[in-house]
Amino acid sequence: MDQPIVTALLAYGMSGKVFHAPFLATNPGFSFYAVLERHQQKAVLDYPEVKSFASISELLQDDTIELVVVNTPNNTHFELAQMALEAKKHVLIEKPATTTPEEFKMLLALAEQVGRKVFVYQNRRWSSDFLATKSVIASGKLGDIIEVHLRFDRYRASIGAKTFKETPIPSSGIWYDLGAHLVDQAISVFGTPESHYRYKNSYRNNSQVDDYAFMHLEFPKKINVFITTSMLVADAQVGIVIHGTKGSFIKAFCDEQENQLVEGMSPLSDSFGIEKPYREGKLTYYDANQQLIVETIPSLKGNFNGLFDALYESIRKQKPFPVDNEAIKSQLELLV
Repeated sequence: MDQPIVTALLAYGMSGKVFHAPFLATNPGFSFYAVLERHQQKAVLDYPEVKSFASISELLQDDTIELVVVNTPNNTHFELAQMALEAKKHVLIEKPATTTPEEFKMLLALAEQVGRKVFVYQNRRWSSDFLATKSVIASGKLGDIIEVHLRFDRYRASIGAKTFKETPIPSSGIWYDLGAHLVDQAISVFGTPESHYRYKNSYRNNSQVDDYAFMHLEFPKKINVFITTSMLVADAQVGIVIHGTKGSFIKAFCDEQENQLVEGMSPLSDSFGIEKPYREGKLTYYDANQQLIVETIPSLKGNFNGLFDALYESIRKQKPFPVDNEAIKSQLELLV
């Protein structure tokens, strides 16, 4: 393997601690080198060798750093990614990439100007349930797809402590937070929609941002995708439902990687990414003899590390990154 990519995180909250640091520290393609920590130096407790910077300017002046992970509040993504690119660093930006498509296009133009790359962190493409769903679609057993339902539900009736998520600033609210995952999954499978309709609103007491959102996307070949996300679902609904001309597939929202990372499991563990028992999907379809077939479909092993492997291949070997930036432009146009 070529030289590991020297990488810095711009925050060490939940995103940095759970979704980035464990992979940067264990994936041989990366050297977890630095963290921006303006107040408390917490990263060193988990990673004693990591360097802590108190200011973004100081971090960006370090020529050792090749890649900067922009995992800060949504409304800061554009400014910080712009600063990192101007310092001639590659950037990996948490979803949503920016608050508007125009901002993202500006980052891409700047990246081309300085000879660096922009990547967007859409880890749910590597979730176990979604990987299983893609395999079922690819099998052809559903026939032509007619209807897809994607849900991401939670029950959090109280207003959260993270003000950047609960204050009416650009890219706050559940649609940008959770809806971005589902829109990206739909685009990654079906391409760019031909039309769409969206509704969002607030239902929690004293909520200043949307905590419920719904979108209907119509894709080529008359494929309909319905996306729903809510903060007030006490009994979380099935996350994936697909109906086609030959069959149906139903799958619970069940990826375990986040839970395992929160509990401290290493991505190198043999158990990492494996779903809990009795969470298999149900595939019901008619075969060529018009016989009704029912199959149990286990999830594939979840693999957030696949994103980092692809990131390494793109930076070091110039291979295409699977989260295409043209798709990100389409995603942002649907989020605004």
